[in-house]
Amino acid sequence: MILGLSILFFPPPRRYALLSLVLSVGGFAQSAPGPSTDPGELVRKAVQNEISASNDGGVRFMFRGTKFTPKGSTTKIYVETHEATAGIIVAYDGKPLTPQQRQEEEVRIDRFVKNSEEMSRKRAQEHDEAERTMRMVRALPDAFVYEYVGQETASPGIGQAGEPLLKLKFHPNPHYRPPSRVEEVLVGMQGNLLLDQTHGRLAAIDGTLFREVSFGWGILGHLDRGGHFVVHQQNVGDNIWEISSMTLKFTGKVLLFKGLFLDSTEAFSNFKRVPADLTFAQAVELLKKQAASQAAETASSRGESGSRR
Repeated sequence: MILGLSILFFPPPRRYALLSLVLSVGGFAQSAPGPSTDPGELVRKAVQNEISASNDGGVRFMFRGTKFTPKGSTTKIYVETHEATAGIIVAYDGKPLTPQQRQEEEVRIDRFVKNSEEMSRKRAQEHDEAERTMRMVRALPDAFVYEYVGQETASPGIGQAGEPLLKLKFHPNPHYRPPSRVEEVLVGMQGNLLLDQTHGRLAAIDGTLFREVSFGWGILGHLDRGGHFVVHQQNVGDNIWEISSMTLKFTGKVLLFKGLFLDSTEAFSNFKRVPADLTFAQAVELLKKQAASQAAETASSRGESGSRR
């Protein structure tokens, strides 16, 4: 990710996401946190457990993601593996791919299986994204000052519907000094967190840049004031939490002259477990079958609809 902004661009592998918290200590669940509990300590405990969870192989999923931008929407199916995450496009603007587009997509994902150098680059990119994200996660307790705002009730896609959520407001800690460019974006950010008090999970993060943030003394670039991101997470069953949606709206400059413009919302759904030892090559074949099955179902549905006219 450009300029160490990986916390804003949560990659599809939920294993690398800030929100996939597994609180092994269970400190949240033992008693509902309230004004007598230091909110900063709640965040610190969550971060400690997030770091532990990032080293756990855990459960892997196949899931669907639809990304909306001013130019339209793209729907993909993803499969997580221990090697990397495979993904295939199955629709544009809600319309299935043409046979030619499907063939092009299969060629695109096949190249990772057939070309070891391509696969190595993909694996390295995901690893680097994970490392940058973890640097950001580690900084959260010290980079911000947290305070209680109130409570909300979880809704579909945010936490677990019906459960209470604790709302915390955060703003930059004036004493925090970013140790590298990766964490520099945090010094200009403020917003809110929603914590699930029953399960001890982060249900939402809503952050806004209240001032321009420069990287590398402005030489590498900057993000404009007003940049905004929202990430929601939900319990998908068995107390396994996944990102359900994320919205990114940022403008800025890269290397002084190249414009940066991000405006997208991506929603994730249809989480289904896959074998933990699934290989990337097996994931690619699974994606091809899923894409073909969806195309057949769409064609059949259109045929039935036409016969009723």
